[in-house]
Amino acid sequence: MRLIITILTMLVSFSALAKPLSYYFEEDVKFDPLIPTPQEVLGYEVGEWHVRHDQLVQYMQILADKSERINIEVIGRTHEQRPLVMLTITAPDKLGQVEQIRKAHLARLSGGNTDSSKQPAVVWMGYSVHGNESSGSNASLLVAYYLAAAQGPEIDTLLNNTVILLDPSLNPDGLARFANWANSNRGMNLSSDPETREHRESWPSSRTNHYLFDLNRDWLLLQHPESRARIAQFHHWKPNILTDFHEMGPNSTFFFQPGISTRKHPITPEENVTLTKAIANYHAKTLDEHNALYFTEESFDDFYYGKGSTYPDVNGGVGILFEQASSRGHLQETINGPLSFPFTIKNQLLTSLSTFQAAIDNRQDLLDYQAEFYTKATDLAGDEDFKGYVVKGGADNSRMAYFLDVLKQHQINAYLLEEPLKVNGQSFSEKSYYVPLAQPQFRLVKAIFSEQQRFVDNTFYDVSGWTLAHAFNLEFAKVSSNWGLNIAKMPWQKTVKSSFAALPQSYAYAFKWDDYLAPKMLNNLLKQGVQARVALSSLTAKTPAGEVAFEPGSILLPAGIQTDPNWVRYLNQAQTDFGIEIVPISSGLTVKGADLGSRSMAVVKAPKVLLIGGEGTSQYELGEVWYYLDRFVDIAPSIIEMERLDNINLDKYSHIVLAHGNYNRLDDATKIAIKAWVRKGGVIWGHKGGAKFLADQQLLKANYLSRRDVASAFDTKGLTYADKDDLAGRQRIAGAIFNTHVDLSHPLTFSLERNTLPVFKNSTWLLEKSEAPFVNVLTYTDTPLLAGFTDDVNVEQVAGAAGLIAHSYGKGSVIGMTDNPVFRGYWYGTSRLLSNALLFGHAFSASGD
Repeated sequence: MRLIITILTMLVSFSALAKPLSYYFEEDVKFDPLIPTPQEVLGYEVGEWHVRHDQLVQYMQILADKSERINIEVIGRTHEQRPLVMLTITAPDKLGQVEQIRKAHLARLSGGNTDSSKQPAVVWMGYSVHGNESSGSNASLLVAYYLAAAQGPEIDTLLNNTVILLDPSLNPDGLARFANWANSNRGMNLSSDPETREHRESWPSSRTNHYLFDLNRDWLLLQHPESRARIAQFHHWKPNILTDFHEMGPNSTFFFQPGISTRKHPITPEENVTLTKAIANYHAKTLDEHNALYFTEESFDDFYYGKGSTYPDVNGGVGILFEQASSRGHLQETINGPLSFPFTIKNQLLTSLSTFQAAIDNRQDLLDYQAEFYTKATDLAGDEDFKGYVVKGGADNSRMAYFLDVLKQHQINAYLLEEPLKVNGQSFSEKSYYVPLAQPQFRLVKAIFSEQQRFVDNTFYDVSGWTLAHAFNLEFAKVSSNWGLNIAKMPWQKTVKSSFAALPQSYAYAFKWDDYLAPKMLNNLLKQGVQARVALSSLTAKTPAGEVAFEPGSILLPAGIQTDPNWVRYLNQAQTDFGIEIVPISSGLTVKGADLGSRSMAVVKAPKVLLIGGEGTSQYELGEVWYYLDRFVDIAPSIIEMERLDNINLDKYSHIVLAHGNYNRLDDATKIAIKAWVRKGGVIWGHKGGAKFLADQQLLKANYLSRRDVASAFDTKGLTYADKDDLAGRQRIAGAIFNTHVDLSHPLTFSLERNTLPVFKNSTWLLEKSEAPFVNVLTYTDTPLLAGFTDDVNVEQVAGAAGLIAHSYGKGSVIGMTDNPVFRGYWYGTSRLLSNALLFGHAFSASGD
């Protein structure tokens, strides 16, 4: 009987949870009856169903058509081609002058008219960057309706004193996936059981975008169209307040900033914290009035500038993070009682409205703070003991261009050196670029190049180091004086690709492996049937233009082994598409080094990649591999879940990639099949948890230190319970940058120009250096920490450990890397290790024993 009662209490009629507008808004709020409500357009009350993205856009478009207060525009499209819409909302008489208002707003930031008494504050409302945190996007329906239809002096005051930029869905692809999941897994009678399928998404979750990336980490990195469109719009307006509406675990309550005060980035001005606290009072007052539980100054921090709530902090605005306890589906039992989807939406609506009131009351302070933030930038730069940064250029033009393009999108100017420069013994050629401190984005320049290693609070919610130049494997140095500095007058801009003359008929052709797009060009040619070889040693060839030297890794395309009569046409098209010169070679007899018919010219074939996914694997790290292969190597990997592998013929694939994960759930038969596949000639790559699996299966001949092994090195004598969090913070590596020594002679490192390579580390799991010769491709240096926080105890253990080990296994190859080479898509330096493994994984031989 008790069981029956329990089940009945977990089942609630769906219609009983349908909430009319009166549930969300106070009784005294009046609405224009000519503006359609969400229910009139969607056919259901907000919160009855999870809104689909197409429905969300449809409603926003109707509001823009019906209301004189709203403009709508498509600012970009997602990977799945869903529109990214932005609503601009203000008083009707201001909407027609919104461009003049925008220009006046920006003019103040560059020292123009400083009178802010009549200027509106710019407030950006951003909802649900994580697709399965959908109460934000569902609340945006009500926020937009309120702004379009509310009547009376309160809304008039708001619209006359603000320009509101409303982004109803920061992650349309994820939101669409989750709406489908939540809606298709509920019944007319709702189950509040946390274990029911509705509340337990299968792998991968809808938190992420199409490529399984967390878009809330991409504001600084700009790897995805959603982020690039958003940042362009951000700088088009430079908002004073930016809100970022999220969800957290069901058993929590509601969080709003400020976060933990000791964990803000030191570059963020204290005035930002003061304004954040002032705004927080409005949220507290509103939630108090509705008896809603909440907390602040806990758990979350404002350190990493790549999140939606922190990027404004380094751009003169105030970012506000909101975290609502999630119902995940429509109703869920929690420690605080039943949590309904409409309730979560209401809290997001309430704090949206309290943000508006805060913007009105603090308008002058917000505007003045932002103006001072930018107008004082040059003065602050003058107080520094250096003038800027110089970044070394090299043979890889594409990688440098990608780096400069990220800077440009953040409105950071970089200038080409017109004469070589020597800084602290380092030589920088005319291919190098100078990034001055004295520019409006002074603080962001410092943040992007920061190598800080010590902090007031060493516990981080996200990464502690993100030096972009290290991620791109670009040498850089501080320039202490402008003496001898000769730079271009105009900052870097994107240029059109180089044009090349049509290739003449020749004995062979070749291209160098330096450029970041070389793997993509090679694989493109291989897929068209062009036969290729890779030079395992340097050579000097005869060409119509004279002798040309080619470094190891250069790709040779001999005419004598081609079978497709159109192959030269493919080469001409590849030059145009990828901007990489292909050089005709006149003879197979070289001036220096191996001849073109030598056995040291290894065969290269188009890889067929199996990327193992499913429950137990990190959707983020798998997505990062998928994204890199798809975008930069022209490879479509076959993503297959672990539980399906026992029915897969592995012989279809040339390579297997194991991203971070726990592969213990593979059955014994599958493990045996993988070993046999490698022994017959397959190439298997694993990083982090993937490398651990290879070592556990003795495919990778290497020992390792587990996280527990590393943690055991810390002295815990005399610690009290109050020291628990501090110890945990010291024992972890929360995203820092380390230096490795590189074996430049190894095929896996072809294209790397210097014998050190920065890597990103966010785990204390370590591979030990192998005693076998020729297999330690990367080894951490003796003083490896470059940027970010890592306790000295961890640094000592990392020093001298292996970063990447590779050896033969039967006729195949096994490659294990301690760290993720494609972290968040922006580690352009280490990602070449993965493409080299896929294209040259058969080109080396070394025993792991």
